[in-house]
Amino acid sequence: MNTPQPDQILQVGLGFWAAKTVLSAVEMELFTELAKHPEDLESLRGRMGLHPRSARDFLDALVALKFLERRDGRYYNTPSTDFFLDKRKPSYIGGLLEMANHRLYPFWGQLTTALRTGLPQNETRDGSPNPFAALYAEPARLKQFLKAMTGVSRAANLTIARKFSWSKYRTAVDIGTAQGDLIVQVAVANPHIQGTGFDLAEVGPIFEEYVEANGLSDRVKFSPGNFMDQPLPKADVVMMGHILHDWGLDTKRMLVRKAYEALPEGGAYIVYESIIDDDRSVNVFGLLMSLNMLIETTEGFDYTGADCSAWMKEAGFKTTRVEHLVGPDSMVVGIK
Repeated sequence: MNTPQPDQILQVGLGFWAAKTVLSAVEMELFTELAKHPEDLESLRGRMGLHPRSARDFLDALVALKFLERRDGRYYNTPSTDFFLDKRKPSYIGGLLEMANHRLYPFWGQLTTALRTGLPQNETRDGSPNPFAALYAEPARLKQFLKAMTGVSRAANLTIARKFSWSKYRTAVDIGTAQGDLIVQVAVANPHIQGTGFDLAEVGPIFEEYVEANGLSDRVKFSPGNFMDQPLPKADVVMMGHILHDWGLDTKRMLVRKAYEALPEGGAYIVYESIIDDDRSVNVFGLLMSLNMLIETTEGFDYTGADCSAWMKEAGFKTTRVEHLVGPDSMVVGIK
């Protein structure tokens, strides 16, 4: 019989120590600094403005957490932090972590309250407006946010662009397209596809700039609209990435029905996000993301592949399947 050990309890229960260490490193742009060249303790301490009491422990903690490497007294990024946390690279996903640091970290301190009340614990808790309404009113902040969403979704977008059977279809629309990386990657990998990005009008200039930068302005267009109160654009394939989990069950079912109505016979509906495994015991990220929806939204929640398949079949889809993409992300595909 194995002797009980406290390691996992302490590691998870005090996990906020590690999280805040990494988030502070992102906030101070440590990984962007080290992407220029490795540095020793003293030079890095000076450039980062670290106090002599904190510098060594902070940097060595990041080494122990495998976010930095230390060789011959100099600190280096790891391949992952160099790729994903250098602000100058298009693969940067630190924008999401910046938002987590400034917004989500303190809100998660109210998780117990959310668990007992079922109410969001973000800015709206104190009567402030929904922060995303203000975000969409400021083009510069909106662009930064949408770029961060591109970074965190890129790997799944690339996988969908290559894994799905695109040869059977000619047109595709991405609902809630944001900067447009999903439809862009689909169009890049499949030159026969004509694509549309559907989102609020404020997103249009940011989407069109990104499409133009990828040389796709002749095949990928923007369609302004609100999926809550308008029909979806018609296409052979309708895609929704990180959309359904924002909403309650009735809205989820409504959006699935709208996707069905936008498709021709034989058309495909692709839903992707951190789909929870059907046993609800393996995809930790998906389950914690659902708790994040509790913190951030009035009714949103994440769901299993079986849940989504049931909504699709209820709407009329003939067949459905669940396919893993990358990391915690999977897609559910429904065929009309």
